[in-house]
Amino acid sequence: MKGLILAGGLATRLRPLTWVTNKHLLPVYNKPMIYYPIESMVKAGIKEVLISSSSNHAGHFANLLKDGSDFGIRFYYAVQKNPKGGIANAILLAEEFAKGEKLMVILGDNIFNTDLKTSVNALEKKEKGAIIYGVKITSDFQQYGIIETDKFGKVISIEEKPQNPKSNIAQTGIYLYDKRVFDFIRKLKPSFRGELEVTDLNNMYLKEGTLECKVLNWWIDAGTSHDELLHANNLVADKVKNNDI
Repeated sequence: MKGLILAGGLATRLRPLTWVTNKHLLPVYNKPMIYYPIESMVKAGIKEVLISSSSNHAGHFANLLKDGSDFGIRFYYAVQKNPKGGIANAILLAEEFAKGEKLMVILGDNIFNTDLKTSVNALEKKEKGAIIYGVKITSDFQQYGIIETDKFGKVISIEEKPQNPKSNIAQTGIYLYDKRVFDFIRKLKPSFRGELEVTDLNNMYLKEGTLECKVLNWWIDAGTSHDELLHANNLVADKVKNNDI
């Protein structure tokens, strides 16, 4: 399995911090934000990782991360020419890189502390399927895709920003796909936002009954606002000091 970290976008909600660099290079306590998904992939046994970013920040990532040898893996870089094309559209950048292997995708501003190795091993044993990760929430249901599952973790439904949510599990930015993911993406149609939505992609696996969901203990989308970035810094600082991360 190979890895893809999506670190593009305009990050307008974090300006003026992002006038000079990419949001995924901003600090979260004692390291750059993008270190967290990288370290998660390393723990999961991923050896080759493609990092996608916008054209004006690609050199920033290369200067910081270099070839990946400091992490014990190999980095490759890609430029996302259309930052408003959607997550599924950005995943297409990894098709040539994946070369028929399964793919782990993590959004570069996702911070969590769950070992993904078990999911990697489980999907590697299957010919087809996908695994997504969710987290239990108590509010802001209309900000997320909401995942409904049975007691075995099999997904029953995913609704994007529902008015009447069927569960309290929000979709995060952690996805594991079989090698068919690129074929599925090419069948997608843009949403009303003009994007290829990752929820629509996941629903394609749902329709064939091969989509599973795992639930994280905790998770932060550190790139959504100044408040969430501050929250991420404070929470990670506490967990580091308590040896919880």
